[in-house]
Amino acid sequence: MKVLIINGPNLNFLDKREQDHYGEMSLPEMERLIRNEFPEIEFAFYQSNIEGEIITRIQEADKLFNGIIINPGGYAHTSVAILDALALCKIPKVEVHLSNLSKREDFRQRSLTARNCNGYVSGLKEISYLAGIYSLIQIIKSH
Repeated sequence: MKVLIINGPNLNFLDKREQDHYGEMSLPEMERLIRNEFPEIEFAFYQSNIEGEIITRIQEADKLFNGIIINPGGYAHTSVAILDALALCKIPKVEVHLSNLSKREDFRQRSLTARNCNGYVSGLKEISYLAGIYSLIQIIKSH
């Protein structure tokens, strides 16, 4: 099984952001945690601060992967273009957020992009990724 994990803007500075929202792990530490928790899965990790690059990765994913985990960061609340790319992508997708969106500012409480995913996980810091991956695996197996 091959899974693409897409991380959006500012996640490359994860360990420098508000730890009460995002936890203490850096993005490379998060990647190691994921690989250690799911050694049977082949992961490809991608991070970009550029909306168009994220869209291109989503558009190419059908041919290369069984599923996508996406943390679109701030684009979750603003990007109709990523929403549309997710709609075109026919493999299973789970959106994850480290912070608890329901406890955040009003504009962060609504995710545009999650509606074109099979589900989403929010608020568990690094455990959000693990729960999202577990869920994605189950969705893939059920298809």
